[in-house]
Amino acid sequence: MEIGIIGLGTMGQGIAQVFATAGYEIMLYDTFEGATQKAKLSIEKSLEQLVQKSKLSTTEAKIIESKFHWKSNLNEFYSCELIIEAIKEDFSLKKELFGQLNKIISDTCIVATNTSSLSITALASTVLFPDRFIGVHFFNPATIMPLVEVIPAIQTSQKTIDTVKQILLKSKKVIVQAIDTPGFIVNRLARPFYGEAIKMYEEGIADIETIDWAMTEIGGFKMGPFTLMDFIGHDINYAVTESIFNAFYYDSRYKPSFTQKRLLEAGFLGRKSGRGFYQYNNSEIKSTPNKDFTLGKNIVNQILVMLINEAAEALLLQVATKDDLELAMTKGVNYPKGLLTWADEIGLQNCVNQLDELFNKYHDTRYRCCVLLREYASKNITFFQ
Repeated sequence: MEIGIIGLGTMGQGIAQVFATAGYEIMLYDTFEGATQKAKLSIEKSLEQLVQKSKLSTTEAKIIESKFHWKSNLNEFYSCELIIEAIKEDFSLKKELFGQLNKIISDTCIVATNTSSLSITALASTVLFPDRFIGVHFFNPATIMPLVEVIPAIQTSQKTIDTVKQILLKSKKVIVQAIDTPGFIVNRLARPFYGEAIKMYEEGIADIETIDWAMTEIGGFKMGPFTLMDFIGHDINYAVTESIFNAFYYDSRYKPSFTQKRLLEAGFLGRKSGRGFYQYNNSEIKSTPNKDFTLGKNIVNQILVMLINEAAEALLLQVATKDDLELAMTKGVNYPKGLLTWADEIGLQNCVNQLDELFNKYHDTRYRCCVLLREYASKNITFFQ
């Protein structure tokens, strides 16, 4: 089976390596000069590192490398049975690409988009074969992160969904399926992790070091929100937040922050630029966090209850099954527990009480309690028995 990858940035390279490792023949293409050579060197280095770590033998690495077929023309993708685009997150650019593919691909080829925030249904409407169009959202780095969100458009056929899932399963990926809603599962549910942390920082409740300390040491998260935003890059993280905020008709739950926007405007993108919320050029020493346990616990509780509320809302609106919601957050962003499981442990009535306290304090609809969470709490029902 031949799989085409269009767009050879970090994500495109990772997706290509995943499928090549699974034994598929991979066609690779990028319009930007020098991108192909850069991708070749990057993939070679990645495979060499796996050999050095004894995760691959030299022979296995050579076999994988032989699966890559570097193309200079899109017309050479006519024989592909699946094509995944991983180009810039720009609707117009993607539409233009799909217009080219309309003239090239076979009448059985499936086309997938790796978009993290654009409407799959809107993108499907730009092709002549919407029943064979689907969203497959990988997480970076694709070679390491096990999760893939599969997002059918309204027009997508069941056959297309089943075929794509089979290919991903063969590639040893963990699959969750979501409806076509802004942010899908992970990027939607994770917004409070960033937004609520920034809001507490802006209000002077705690500094960034203390909030990060609380979320890692008390909350058990692998990275604090500010460290993670710097790691992702504010150009990416802010853009996703803004996109989801706009797509949800300016719902205050997804409201972007001026603090992060100012970092973006200054070019302080995080690790990639040497400065974000933190300095990465060693010219400044990080402040020591305030390790007051009561303060730290309050920080964790406020962010966590907002995450739980978002998960409950997604379940209410049938974004995904409760099992897929749990898998998405543990396998996609390495949360210590699934959010609905966490809610059961805390107690649903405790979650409702805290959300009501926040709403009464701020009178901001971002703190409105999900009706499903309130209903379950009143009936003493848990998400998992």
